Amino acid sequence: MPPRFIDIGINLTDPMFRGLYHGKQVHADDLQQVLFRAKRAGVERMIVTAGNVNDCKEAIDLVKGQEGLFMTVGCHPTRCSEFESHEGGPEGYFSALKSMLQSPDAKGKIVAIGECGLDYDRLHFCPKETQLKFFERQFDLAEATKLPMFLHDRNTGKDFGELVSKHRSRFTHGVVHSFTGTLEEMQHYLDLGLYIGINGCSLKTEENLKVAAAVPLERLMLETDGPWCDIRPTHASHKHLSKMSAEWQELFNPSSKKKERFEQGFMVKSRNEPCTIGQVLCVMASLHGMDPEVLSETVYQNTTKVFFPEGVNDGQP
Repeated sequence: MPPRFIDIGINLTDPMFRGLYHGKQVHADDLQQVLFRAKRAGVERMIVTAGNVNDCKEAIDLVKGQEGLFMTVGCHPTRCSEFESHEGGPEGYFSALKSMLQSPDAKGKIVAIGECGLDYDRLHFCPKETQLKFFERQFDLAEATKLPMFLHDRNTGKDFGELVSKHRSRFTHGVVHSFTGTLEEMQHYLDLGLYIGINGCSLKTEENLKVAAAVPLERLMLETDGPWCDIRPTHASHKHLSKMSAEWQELFNPSSKKKERFEQGFMVKSRNEPCTIGQVLCVMASLHGMDPEVLSETVYQNTTKVFFPEGVNDGQP
């Protein structure tokens, strides 16, 4: 029996999981195989990340009636220009997000507001002022719904922390997902009562590993952020995977083939998916010098407390 997991950030609406790359059908839709591998690897629940109104619609279609699949509702910082380009203007876009939250098809399935935050690494997608304005607006959604926040922070200096601090009393819980910041930034977010989400992108460099090793276990969550953020041989974290048993290798790092040589039953090389969350667990357990099964249970309890405080409804009446 593998440990049990909740993947707090997985982009299952990404066309890659349907075999589409840059608009071209490269291989067959294998989403059901991805979900099968996840379940086999102990991933009991997955939170599908939505980054704009269209993502929310696709996520609702995906998670409704699917046991173990949940979702977020919000607008990613790089897509906040959509508030202004929407035919109904910013208020029309905000209303569209609110309507997603009230969709009967999403009953019991929406567990967080997000992905929202700030991203100064990709200002070519959305200007800083626009990001700031519409990140702030999404605290209204968190306050109204009492849902936790799924947060994004990339190279924002003090802006992200200051804005979260200003509105901290308006939301229940929050996790800074795919964390790649400094020890000082992490400590600030911990002081605000936030959780820290770790995936392969959080573990690329030796400096990343120092920060990850300092995350308090009671504030740690795990994710894959697939199809992105896989752990690669060039990453500082990769050496920590040598301790995995053959059984766990098969579960958390199944055989893969390049997308051009796709074969059902194999992972697609360099396309990350939820079953690899066990790799993130093994790295974090190694960094903290502890049994991965013990750590997995701690993380599972952290995640349940924030996103599933009343148990799993799963959309049932």
